[in-house]
Amino acid sequence: MTGTVEFRIVRIEKPEDVNVIFGQAHFIKTVEDLFEAVAGSVPNAKFGLAFCEASGDCLIRIEGTDQELKVLAQENAAAIGAGHSFILFLRDCFPINVLNAIKNIQEVCTIFCATSNPVEVVIVETSLGRGVMGVIDGEKPKGVEGSDGVVLRTELLRTFGYKRG
Repeated sequence: MTGTVEFRIVRIEKPEDVNVIFGQAHFIKTVEDLFEAVAGSVPNAKFGLAFCEASGDCLIRIEGTDQELKVLAQENAAAIGAGHSFILFLRDCFPINVLNAIKNIQEVCTIFCATSNPVEVVIVETSLGRGVMGVIDGEKPKGVEGSDGVVLRTELLRTFGYKRG
């Protein structure tokens, strides 16, 4: 069997103050389970999520607590269009606050990224559909951390409340 393969890059569009978690799962209940994981981890979290079905109706399923972020999730999911992928946008909460709950959802297969950085998704398309080859999360390194960087990093973690002392 032969066919054609087309690669493309899809940039995730989002405001700077919004974090994104992008992954792959395998079942229609993913959208409800993701909703419960986020809402249960961070009460009153502002978020929007979308899940691309890969069989049956092949719909983009939408959930969330914030209408703007739900629309953002829907638009980005449609642009990516990869089967069983999900995209979750968070505002006023960080991925670290919800990531373990999401990874523990039994139908979640992969987390491609969890970030506030600019993200590009590398997509491959065949006659069957689209798949995710990987992501580009932010920029490449510009150097090696020195002692001043260590001080800045540790102070930042304490400012965010992730470390004590």
